[in-house]
Amino acid sequence: MKVNIQTHHVTIGDESRADIESKFNKISSHFPDLISCDIIITKQHNEHHVETFSNYEGVRISAKAEDKVMYPAIAAAVKKLETGLKNRKGQLKSELHSTPTSTKPEIASDIIQEMKLVD
Repeated sequence: MKVNIQTHHVTIGDESRADIESKFNKISSHFPDLISCDIIITKQHNEHHVETFSNYEGVRISAKAEDKVMYPAIAAAVKKLETGLKNRKGQLKSELHSTPTSTKPEIASDIIQEMKLVD
């Protein structure tokens, strides 16, 4: 998986960049169909905002997190992105199963007529 990191008003060293990429690469082991993930890290008003975007099975999934410290914000964004990916994976798996059809009439009057009530 390709991880694209963009920063605004924040400088990230090579070690930090490698650490961030390793966190997002753990997600790719659970979701091998992911091709890329875009990460935007900004610092505004002494808070770090982290936004992540990824395309999974035709749907764009995004997650946002913020914290005063950068690393907890990144960890929260990773967790939210993983939750969104699990949700999408569950939706795809549920579409594989057909919903059961009812063989009985759904209207109450039809049910009462079938009961053959005795006077």
